[in-house]
Amino acid sequence: MNELCDLAAVELRRLIGARQISPVELLAACRARIEQVNGAVNAFVATLWERAEAEARAAERAVMTGKTLGPLHGLPIGIKDLALTEGLRTTFGSPQFSDLVPEADERQVAALRQAGAIVVGKTNTPEFGAGANTLNPVYGATGNPFDSMKTCAGSSGGSAVALATGMVPLATGSDMGGSLRNPAAWCGVVGFRPSPGAVPHELRLIGWSPLSVQGAMGRTVADTALLHGVMAGTDHRDPLSWPAADASTLDLEPVDLGSLKIAISEDLGFAPLDDRIRRTFRAAAARFRGVFARAEERDPPLDDSANEVFEANRALSFLAAHAQTYRERPEVLGPNIRANVEQGLAMSALDVARAMRRHSELYRDFLDFMAGYDAVICPAMAVPPFPHAQLYVEAINGLRLRTYFHWLALAYGLTLTAHPVACIPCGRDHTGMPLGIQVCGRRFGDRRTLAVAAALERHLQTIPELARPLPDLAALAA
Repeated sequence: MNELCDLAAVELRRLIGARQISPVELLAACRARIEQVNGAVNAFVATLWERAEAEARAAERAVMTGKTLGPLHGLPIGIKDLALTEGLRTTFGSPQFSDLVPEADERQVAALRQAGAIVVGKTNTPEFGAGANTLNPVYGATGNPFDSMKTCAGSSGGSAVALATGMVPLATGSDMGGSLRNPAAWCGVVGFRPSPGAVPHELRLIGWSPLSVQGAMGRTVADTALLHGVMAGTDHRDPLSWPAADASTLDLEPVDLGSLKIAISEDLGFAPLDDRIRRTFRAAAARFRGVFARAEERDPPLDDSANEVFEANRALSFLAAHAQTYRERPEVLGPNIRANVEQGLAMSALDVARAMRRHSELYRDFLDFMAGYDAVICPAMAVPPFPHAQLYVEAINGLRLRTYFHWLALAYGLTLTAHPVACIPCGRDHTGMPLGIQVCGRRFGDRRTLAVAAALERHLQTIPELARPLPDLAALAA
């Protein structure tokens, strides 16, 4: 299949502005694709076609009458089912909210609509976004577009699958332990974790925590940057919000990879990594490292204490959100939520204080480390995709893991640094499934990080073995 809905968002927006395609025509193509393949993967779980089609007709009229068009004018978009959407079912993947229909959009959704995006519907997520397997008791599992019996990762799994299969050109996500990056890696698309506060979230329960962020996903870095530029902003209801001056333009600066100094790390110095993924990443890095001015094999200053730091910070977030429900109605919470709450309840104030102190030390050490590099490149996922009937990974290389999310340390190690990170496709792993790599840039250098990732993405596309893989849409449709 090679249809209108498969084109890049940047190109689609250009064609709409040039009156070469209609938003009505584009939405119809996206709807047809959803109807063709969504049954095989379960990426979209709630839609609002009547409103979307009315908005597409209005967008068409705006183009034809010469009105000023927003940067996302006429582009269909999927919204992760953790964000409040006016008039559109929002469940958070939890039976507690299976009938919730919000009366208003939250900030990010309102900003997207204001920029001209047309919300098609909600994309699937694990219960409250907990875990990297997009599976919940409300909507069931979302399958990987390259093998629908395997997981697409998560927690922004529905968004990643919708993008990979051409259901929509843009989609939103969120990220604490890699939830934008993990599914991007396993679905062959792009996920971007911005600096905390770059995309304000006015509803975060622990507003001062840098762990959870909202962010953009696309099929290319340029598309992802387009969406990020709209999502970014300043909103003082989020105490970490900062004036994102580098988001004032939607265009990415050109980057000469031959001028960059890069650190290449296979496991960040502490993260568990399947030996076969290590060999695959090492071989891929050998193919692209020569394009940089300098590419050094060097691990950042992260160690096993990062696990304890992340666990403590994560537990606090889940206690804030779910402790009361756990005390009063534990049966309505899934196993991942209960595990996080119980981990938090077992911690003392001293445990948390030590973790907070160590977190600050890790951040400062990483900041010093990055002063010598333009970016750090490492794998995105520690293992290949597994059946979605399996909730999580219990062991790697025969060694039992600490928690149900320890296998995600490659992602959450970088979460702790508060630096921006893009995940881009890098060919396939040893099982033939998509392989993703993380590109971590300097603190607050969000658009510079995206620009570096875009330049590397273009280079990888010139190497057939490392180019972005594409799913078999005909097989999914069948």
